[in-house]
Amino acid sequence: MEILKHECGIAMVRLLKPLEYYKEKYGTYAYGLNKLYLLMEKQHNRGQEGAGIGVVKMHAYPGNEYVFRERALGKDAIQEIFETVKTKISAVGLSGHDPEWVDSYAPFIGEIYMGHLRYSTTGKSGLSYCHPFLRRNNWRSRNLLMCGNFNMTNVDSIFNGVVACGQHPRIYSDTVVLLEQLGDALDKENHRIYRQYRDSLSGQKLSVTIEDNLDMTRVLAPTAPQWDGGFVICGATGSGDMFVLRDRHGIRPAFYYRDDEVVVVASERPVIQTVFDVPRRAVSELTPGSAIIVSKAGQVSVTDVLGEAENQRCSFERIYFSRGSDADIYRERKQLGRNVVPAIMESIDNDLAHSVFSFIPNTAEVAFLGMVDQLDKELNIIKEREILAAQADGTLDPKRLSEIMERNLRVEKVAIKDIKLRTFIAEGEARNDLAAHVYDVTYGIVENGVDNLVVIDDSIVRGTTLKQSILKMLDRLHPRKIVVVSSSPQVRYPDYYGIDMSRMGEFIAFRAAVELLKDRGMENVLHETYEKCRQQEKLLDIEMRNCVKDIYAPFTQEEISRKIVEMLTADGSINAEVDIIYQTLEGQREAIPTCPGDWYFSGDYPTPGGVRLVNRAYVNFYEGNADKR
Repeated sequence: MEILKHECGIAMVRLLKPLEYYKEKYGTYAYGLNKLYLLMEKQHNRGQEGAGIGVVKMHAYPGNEYVFRERALGKDAIQEIFETVKTKISAVGLSGHDPEWVDSYAPFIGEIYMGHLRYSTTGKSGLSYCHPFLRRNNWRSRNLLMCGNFNMTNVDSIFNGVVACGQHPRIYSDTVVLLEQLGDALDKENHRIYRQYRDSLSGQKLSVTIEDNLDMTRVLAPTAPQWDGGFVICGATGSGDMFVLRDRHGIRPAFYYRDDEVVVVASERPVIQTVFDVPRRAVSELTPGSAIIVSKAGQVSVTDVLGEAENQRCSFERIYFSRGSDADIYRERKQLGRNVVPAIMESIDNDLAHSVFSFIPNTAEVAFLGMVDQLDKELNIIKEREILAAQADGTLDPKRLSEIMERNLRVEKVAIKDIKLRTFIAEGEARNDLAAHVYDVTYGIVENGVDNLVVIDDSIVRGTTLKQSILKMLDRLHPRKIVVVSSSPQVRYPDYYGIDMSRMGEFIAFRAAVELLKDRGMENVLHETYEKCRQQEKLLDIEMRNCVKDIYAPFTQEEISRKIVEMLTADGSINAEVDIIYQTLEGQREAIPTCPGDWYFSGDYPTPGGVRLVNRAYVNFYEGNADKR
């Protein structure tokens, strides 16, 4: 499939013991830094554009740095960052100093560690857009490090609110705006405590008292309710308070682990399990709308900040983004594979004997296993039927029984991804020709002109890779019929909560529906939908409805799939018959019952901002602004 970009991956580690404790028990002062590195590498799939880390050192002496940050761009950003950090640490020679010196002066050795893996979803790139972002101040308690896995649908209103308060953000981006919002709330919390103690304390004692009494709930409570979107926001003050806040619908994932040594937060459960060698039951999901907060003193609490709203956990996380090593995700992906088998059997006319089954590497492999499990059951039913029939007509003998029982599914590894070509094909007029060779095929496993070739992928979104690469690659094996199966439903609507799918015209399902309307003389639906979307812009967000659903309403999923096939094979370059099968929405919901957020399939957006933006996306499409988000 085409690589879907996802914003982003987060990791946080808060050490609860003195640094000397980790040196004595684990043999290194860099225990927290090492764990951060592993957490980030295990989530590398979430960031190919860049990465960043931040470290807060709580016991630095005045005149010495206490908030460290390092960022880098590119797919090797994690390695580059930690090599740079290693060089800086090596330069001071930790082994030659006592614990007190390390505690006070050693760079990148602290108590709070923050890591971020970036995938751009806004079209903006560059080091200045890499998290974590840092708000500097000469008072430790007013410094703020922030990163997040998020996309806000109401950046305009948030930005206008910040400006209305008198601030002047340097960059127009949701990250900067959120940083300034939170920074303003942090200033107010500092000032609240200052007013409380200013008559009895002064100077350093007053500053320390402010640091000791910061309440991060008071920082989050006035700001976060203004955010419309999916988010996990991580923050740390220069004085040692830390928080991770999740959106009220649970759109973006967050998990945590705590014991008497550490508090850990990451985007994926199995990452924490692996890095800290703890059982699944020890890792908790952060409740939607809640924040896990660790105070300067190391007190840990999970606090309800926004209130938990209707469950809209992202189903695409389960289908594609999160690691399949999670026990629940593994089972769900297998079930997705099982659920498409009835449609496959219909497509191949129940002819398992002349069908070869495979998958597109690599994320579809688990769904493939589920598909094969169910196909085995179908084969057993066929075998049982043939045995009973042979028994009834008196032809069942040991030879015939052995003949039936020895029949197996023809399961093969057809496609092999040639990763070396990925960066080379990024540019140049010959891109399409080169794209056809991203996958190598295994020859000699398909009987020319006789066999069906069935391959499963986790999703078919834009159709670009399918047309330029996969179909051509499979056709080189000369099957009678190619059946491409998507373990997820048709992606029909943009995502506005962190996945890079924001332009209407990108989706092959949408383009197919538009072509069907034209084929059937129903172009009026296109204009009527445009007018409805324009009218929606006059309403309050909470009054809007998704008018783009009208584009799909006249057609069945099968009709749209057949049109997709027609569009992808229109140039006549594919010799085999082609069929495309999508997971049904019902099948997806049955396989992933705990994560019902499926707005990209169903058009049912979890927040008002999503509805507003999908209507705007259609207006942009209709007006010819194809690249406008």
